[in-house]
Parts: sequence; structure tokens; C-alpha cells
Amino acid sequence: MPRQFTDARLLMSDLLDRYEGGAESPIAYPDYDGFADVAQMDRFTRELRDAEVGGAIRIARGRGLKSEQIKHVRLEKPSLIYELLKRRPVGELMEAATSCLLDGLELPVQFEGSLEGLRAAWSRGREWQGFALDDGDRLKPAFIMAKAIFERRHVGLDYRTFSRRFAGDSKALERLEGPVVRLLNGLVEVPPAARPRDALRMLGLEKFAPPLLLSGRLDFDVAELSVAAPMYFGIPPGEAERLKFRERPQYVLTIENFASFSRHIMEADPQRAGVTIYVGGYPSLATQDALKAIATAVPGDVPFFHWSDIDPDGTWIFRTIESSIVRDLRPHLMSADLADRLGKPPADRTRLPTGAVPSAISDLVAYLRRDDAKWLEQEELDPRLPPSSDVA
Repeated sequence: MPRQFTDARLLMSDLLDRYEGGAESPIAYPDYDGFADVAQMDRFTRELRDAEVGGAIRIARGRGLKSEQIKHVRLEKPSLIYELLKRRPVGELMEAATSCLLDGLELPVQFEGSLEGLRAAWSRGREWQGFALDDGDRLKPAFIMAKAIFERRHVGLDYRTFSRRFAGDSKALERLEGPVVRLLNGLVEVPPAARPRDALRMLGLEKFAPPLLLSGRLDFDVAELSVAAPMYFGIPPGEAERLKFRERPQYVLTIENFASFSRHIMEADPQRAGVTIYVGGYPSLATQDALKAIATAVPGDVPFFHWSDIDPDGTWIFRTIESSIVRDLRPHLMSADLADRLGKPPADRTRLPTGAVPSAISDLVAYLRRDDAKWLEQEELDPRLPPSSDVA
């Protein structure tokens, strides 16, 4: 749809907008059906002709009986239109806005990539993460908090305490989760498909850690839960060191999905031969620390397993737990063969964990990188115990 105008200054301003957006030689048209009267059309024509005489634009005219009419207007010299409209170039506005944004804030050099992305968007008059050129004051707390997280000054703080301490507002992080995670992308390893809040949880920022749900022949401090034998129980993740093993478990299995966790302990292991732990999707930093404490307490010959969806998120969760427990972790019901037989092609492809770190999930990651790879949700599978050959 051609851009049509009855106001010459609006027409020229639109040419500048599109020039700043990347168009090299934008064109706009008169709206002859929209003029209120002849006087308005004459004024429109006169202002454009004056701009053409000055060299700012070039007018294309009609032919034959319409040879005096303006057919369309093409941008010729942007600098002259900026002067004519008394408008500052977006590049100058971007530099001023960026300087204001960074005033008093010394960012580590690692943030330069994100800053370049912001400058590129603002220099074209576009928004960055929903923030326009005049939103620098609202965006600045995101940079402050991202810097604090990168420098690990968030460790030990809950979500709102961190937000209040570094942004002066306990709800600032809630409003700025997206930009904060975007600024940290590539500086710390977070799953690319995770929601910003899930990514922050993995880094250790959450309002308060949810209970860690466990099933097995376990006691908690002086409470002999193994005698009561509940289907499962919950503890604060920070108190995992108070867990006691009544007897050597045959295995430890962490599970991403709550339905699969519940089915496993009811259908596959009603005798509680192993220890089964629900990690709640992307495991928070508190959950990661709890798993490390459990891994330290369990005898070294007890095998550890993890069961997730067979998709990029599942491999990210596996790798996160694998690096947390600092011992061998084996995939359970997570194989390329299962995905190939029972899975479906994904609607969208998602970036996978890098293959630089040796991992028990590396073969599955390699499979998921294939164009013909299928994904499989763990709920599609019936639970079963880890293979007897893997369980001592």
C-alpha cells in the first residue's frame, strides 16, 4: 500500500523515518482524494517544490494532462530535510540516549555485544526489547541488575531483595526480566528457550525456592519418614543436608515432569527401592545445590539418572544437573531411538547446549541437531525402573 499524504511536512518526516529504518531511497505519494480543498493542495505542492529547489527531495511528475501534478516524492538529501524540519538525526538521538543510559555505569567489556544490538536498533528508530529511544530511564535498572548478576552479587539473595538492593524497587526485576536475561545471554549459560523467569531461577534468583519433592526410604533429621513411608514428601532445598538414608538406595532418579514423577513412584517403584526427586522443570540454583548435597551423601557406587523430555530443553536440564552433582549422570528413557520411533518433528528448532563439554547426553544432543530429529515428551512414555544392568 503506497504511503499517501496531504501534509508536506508529514510526508517528508515519513521519508526520514523510513530512511532511518534502513530504506536507501524511500518514496511517498500525495493523497489527492484526501485534500480538504484547493488551498490545502496548493500549500502541499508549494512546500514540496520549495524542498526540491533546496535539493532535499526529488519530485516525479505525471504525464500528459497531469504533467503539473506530483506523482511521487523521493528522498534525495536527508541532511537537508533534517534541517528543514528542525529534526535531529536518529544517530545523534541514539548516541545521546545511550550516553544517558550508561551515565555513571561502568559495564564490563563482555556487555559490548548487547550494547551494539541496542545501538543498532535505536539507530534505526526501532525498539530494543520493547524499549524506545526515550525509554533510557526505565531501561537503566536492567543494565544495573544484569551487571550485578554477571558479577555474582546476586548469590544468596532472593528475587525481591536483589531487585530492591540494586534497582531501588522490589518489583523492578519483575518488570525487566526480559531485558536482563537478554543482556546476560552469551555471558552466562542459560537455555535459549527458557522463559526469563526460569532462566533467572537457574541463576539463583527466585522469590523463594519451592519445596524439593522426594520419594524413597529416607529420614529427615530425627523424623523417621522411612517408617511412615509417605508416597513422597517435600523439604526446603536448603535443608537437603539433613536427609538420611535408612539403607543404600538402588538408584537416584531426578525427573523433570511432575506427572512422570508421580507415575514413577506409584507404578515403577512402589517399594521405594530408589530415591526419586522432582526437579520442577529447569532446576533452580537452590535445587541444584540440594542435588549436590544428596550426591555427596549417597554412596559412590549408587547410579544417578535423569529423565526429561527428549528435546533441547531436556538436554539443557540434564546438563545442568550433571554439572551440579559432580558425578556421573545417566539419561533414563532419553534416547535417539525412542525419539525416532515415538516422537514428532518439532514446530521450531531451538539452539542446543554446546558440545564442547563431555557429557552423557552428547549423543542425544548430536541427534537433536539433525534436520530429521524428532522430539518426545516424557509423559508419552510409561515409567519404568532403570535397566537392571545399570542398577547395582
